[in-house]
Amino acid sequence: MIEPVVDAEWVRTHHDRVILADVRAYLDGRKGRDTYVAGHLPEAVFVDLDEDLAAAPTAADGRHPLPDPVRFAERMSALGVGDDATVIAYDDAGGVMAARLVWMLRALGRPAALLDGGLDAYGEERETGAPQRAPAVFTARPWPAERLAGLTDATSGGSVVLDARQPERFRGESEPIDPRAGHIPGARNVPCRGNVDATGRFLPAELLCERFEAAGVTDGADVVSYCGSGVTACHNLLALERAGFAPGRLYPGSWSQYSATDLPAATS
Repeated sequence: MIEPVVDAEWVRTHHDRVILADVRAYLDGRKGRDTYVAGHLPEAVFVDLDEDLAAAPTAADGRHPLPDPVRFAERMSALGVGDDATVIAYDDAGGVMAARLVWMLRALGRPAALLDGGLDAYGEERETGAPQRAPAVFTARPWPAERLAGLTDATSGGSVVLDARQPERFRGESEPIDPRAGHIPGARNVPCRGNVDATGRFLPAELLCERFEAAGVTDGADVVSYCGSGVTACHNLLALERAGFAPGRLYPGSWSQYSATDLPAATS
């Protein structure tokens, strides 16, 4: 399996054997597709977080439930991503959005990685418009149960539960999106944006290892990662792999699901 993060030099060397995926998405009203059309990396396809990487939101399942495997396969096929494709995904936010696609593909056993440093790391080469790739065959596979966690797993006390949100949301000082503020009792805050430096490039493996060890992660630990809706939590899961730990599990419903229940919320 390819490493979870690769640099621009690696992408250039393997350019004829990879598919670049632009997974820009925003919470401030901007549309990722608009920024893609205005300028993206050469030959990159646009992958829409809401349409391609999630099912419709519900109170029971959260804001970004994993899509049905058949639906996901159909979307990848329509984008020209086939069974033999190696996908390199990027965004303009240190990979915290693009990590969702990379984690989904890797969980299915398919080669995928984040472009370290994202859009700007590749240089100034840009294309405009929305080029189309020919459809490809992407065979549907079920989401592997061993890579997923549910609400019970996140609250049973038997796992190291990591919250990838920013500290103020973890502490319950603000909650701009979900029904309640706070975090799952017992969870430890490892903000995913701390996995990268000021340029959006990942920290060295040894520094990532220190971050996770400080949160209670040890070799062989069962790690459950969550965030607001199961998107940026994937960034922590990729960082865990980069740090040398075994793959953790994603809690897809995350805080958007938990906060819609009557279970207790922790603050501070």
